[in-house]
This record gives sequence, C-alpha cells and structure tokens, in this order.
Amino acid sequence: MISIRRSNERGLADFGWLKSRHTFSFGNYHDGNFMGFGPLRVINEDRVEPGRGFGQHSHQNMEIISWVLDGALQHKDSLGTGAVIVPGEMQRMTAGTGITHSEFNNSATAEVHFLQIWIIPARQGLQPGYEQRNFSDSLGDRLRLIASSDARDGSVLIHQDVDLYGARLPADAKVTHAFKPARIGWLQVARGSVDLNGQTLEQGDGAALADVADITIDALEAAEVLLFDMTAGGVR
Repeated sequence: MISIRRSNERGLADFGWLKSRHTFSFGNYHDGNFMGFGPLRVINEDRVEPGRGFGQHSHQNMEIISWVLDGALQHKDSLGTGAVIVPGEMQRMTAGTGITHSEFNNSATAEVHFLQIWIIPARQGLQPGYEQRNFSDSLGDRLRLIASSDARDGSVLIHQDVDLYGARLPADAKVTHAFKPARIGWLQVARGSVDLNGQTLEQGDGAALADVADITIDALEAAEVLLFDMTAGGVR
C-alpha cells in the first residue's frame, strides 16, 4: 500500500521569521491521523529568515536529524559542539537523557531551508551524542545510504533500525529499492518531482509504504529525495 501525504495538506506554522510545514503532528498542529509512521515521528520543512533561529531549548529520548536544502544552519549544544550544516551534510543529534541546543540561520542575508527529522530511538536513556558527515560527493543518480543503525558504508549512526537513503536525481534518472518482509518505508520529496510506482509526487509530498515489496522512483525533473527503510516493530 502506498499512501501519499500531499505537501499542501501538511500542518502550517507561520511565525514571520519561521515558516514550517509539518508532515506529522507537531507543536500547535495536531491531527490524530498523522502522529508519525513507525519510528519516524517528525518531518518538518523549515524556512528561517536571515539571522534568526531557535534559541536554547531541550530535548530527550529522540534522534534528531537535520538535512539542509539551501543556505547554512548553525548548531550549538550543551556537549560543547558547534558546527555549521550546509547542503549535502547529515547531522544527527542523540538527545538521550537530555541535551540543550540552539539552531540559527548562519547567514545575515539569505534564508536557510532545511528538513528537521525526529526518529524515536530503539532504547530510551541513551548517552547524548552528535555526529555530522558530508555526502555531497556521493549523492547522485543512486540511493546513497546516509544514516543507519550500524553506520555501515560510511553512514551516520542512528540508534534505531532505520536505513535512511538520499539521492539527487537528474531528470529521467530512475532508481529502485526492495524492502525485506516486515519492513515499512517513507519517501520524502525534498525538491523536484518524481514518479513513484506510477504515482506523481511533487516537492514536499511524502509517501507511506507498507506491504510494498519494491519501489521505482523515476525523476520527472531534477529531484532530491529521502527514503526511510524502517522496522515495523515498536520501541522500548
């Protein structure tokens, strides 16, 4: 079954300096039909004005991933980590027993546009941690593993049975992916448009994949996609 979540159906938060679209319930947006999918809890598409951002705030027991599409995002946290994230880089923050951080647009003139992704970890009470890696040179007309539970193939480690793939597909490029039994998936179109098993997805659209043996993603124009291959089981 493929269930499409259209971009314009997502929740909307507009604070002037921040415009955010919520795939799943988040903040003041609540929809009981969209509370997450498997261990995937949040996909927010955020656009932040120059020089603005999220001040110090705390998280617990969540794997938080930032994927920048345009601009640069400045990160600081209570572990002493300070970094700037740019397109093609994957940042993972393990909130675990508790972490405080801030995120600001690193530019005084240009908007930053990024995806904020939360994944429920397999275990609570993990030690807080941080990792960042650049995949710019390996993103192309294939599905590149960028995060996984075992950090294989140079991917970023996430503490959940999730394989996260990224691709920047030129127009007319085609990629396929097969799911093992009892796995579920989510495809998020970050930019451009694709054909997914005969259905068109535009920028901002997502698709829940359950009881699907394999998929074909055909780029209708230059496109950037994220594909989550996940356990269908619970967390503890």
